[in-house]
Amino acid sequence: MYVGRFLVVGSNENGYYVAYRVSSRSFPNRVAKIFKNKISIVPKEGHEEEIFKNPYISYNCIRIVDDVAVVSNGSHTDIIAEKIESGMNMKDAMTLALLVFDYEKDEYNTPRIAGVINNKKGYIGIVTKDFIRIEKIKPMKSYYIAVYKHNVPKEVKFEAKNAKEAVDFILNKGIFKKFTHPVTAAAAFKKEKWEMYARCLNAEN
Repeated sequence: MYVGRFLVVGSNENGYYVAYRVSSRSFPNRVAKIFKNKISIVPKEGHEEEIFKNPYISYNCIRIVDDVAVVSNGSHTDIIAEKIESGMNMKDAMTLALLVFDYEKDEYNTPRIAGVINNKKGYIGIVTKDFIRIEKIKPMKSYYIAVYKHNVPKEVKFEAKNAKEAVDFILNKGIFKKFTHPVTAAAAFKKEKWEMYARCLNAEN
């Protein structure tokens, strides 16, 4: 089953977290790279020219702002993070970014998805050509949303004790092992302090 890019937001007894996976048939030559307080999706070395073919393939997918993790499938990650940093509450920051950026104006009218969470609350949302939807994350629960097919927030079993386990799970465990064309994945996990992890698969996957 191909659902394209998707993300997970949630918490468990070990902490709270966000995870993100790029699944792509058209642009598989991408990697997730960790920088200070963020993880970026960028073309693999030698494939940099692909950003001129599609402006939506390179962006920050995760950003950390103090105790808040922001995750999304595009450049709206930065707007959400910057609004939170300036003092806006998480829900309004995410809703505003989705409304302003709207769905991606590509040949598929690809939705924009996003999530935010800290130790007190979390939200997950989507904007498509036809609707916008924002839902609150229940404590000790995990939810996922994808750009295609599974484009309504759904509660999901998600087992992870740290960022590496979160990446492993979103790549090939639980319901996610049914989703095809994995390319790269990233996660941020906080118990006492934020940790981040990213993993890239071979282009032929």
